[in-house]
Amino acid sequence: MTVAEAYAKINLALVVGPLRSDGKHEVVSVLQRVALHDDVTLEPAPRTTVGGFAEDTIVRAALERLADAADFGHGWAVHIEKRIPLAAGLGGGSSDAAAALELANATLETPLANVRLHAIAAELGSDVPFFLRKGSQVATGDGTELEPLAVPQDYVIVLVVPADASKESTGSVYDAYDRRDGARGFAERAARLAEALQAIGGSHDLAGLPCNDLASSPLAPELRELGAFRADVSGAGPTVYGLFSERESALRAEEALRSRGRTFVTHPV
Repeated sequence: MTVAEAYAKINLALVVGPLRSDGKHEVVSVLQRVALHDDVTLEPAPRTTVGGFAEDTIVRAALERLADAADFGHGWAVHIEKRIPLAAGLGGGSSDAAAALELANATLETPLANVRLHAIAAELGSDVPFFLRKGSQVATGDGTELEPLAVPQDYVIVLVVPADASKESTGSVYDAYDRRDGARGFAERAARLAEALQAIGGSHDLAGLPCNDLASSPLAPELRELGAFRADVSGAGPTVYGLFSERESALRAEEALRSRGRTFVTHPV
């Protein structure tokens, strides 16, 4: 039996372009793991089962695709201990799937090469390949083309999952984006993001990254008023994050916003 920590992520930036020929959107995003995590436990079994989280579909799909690709005639027993909020823009399901893929692949007599594992991950969802990598990444194309990025890690993160926010499906968020012609000016925004990344020297320079194209929240300016040097929505939302220089100010902000929803104080990993 083996165990992996499946970390959440935040989008430090998300610039969204037009629909591609494959029906997905062109994106440029800066992805950062955070210490909030699920625990994924796995061991070989006669057939694949997933316990601990009744709503899972992506971990099972990941393992079924791995078994097919590896011509593996058995399965794996998986248990997920959930801590990452569901459907919150934090990538919890994708991270669980990536962790399960890595654990299961390691049990194979001949593990699949990284490039094949990445291909399986990309079929499952745009965030899954990111969780197979280490460190911060810039995601481009449909979100599965990744390049490592060196960005500061010396800050504290407050996450707020609003209690009054009804989570729309990611597809619905993108549909609304298309209806308002959000992709207009994508090339210019992507260029500004590239310039902002080049200008990063210290953590406070992350404040110069553009705001999330897909979603906004009134909690972001509240976090800034409480001392965050950057605050924005993660992914398609509804989670809002704030980056703080000092843990004490992060804890005060978390306490101030605790009545607004589920809150977490964490850090980049």
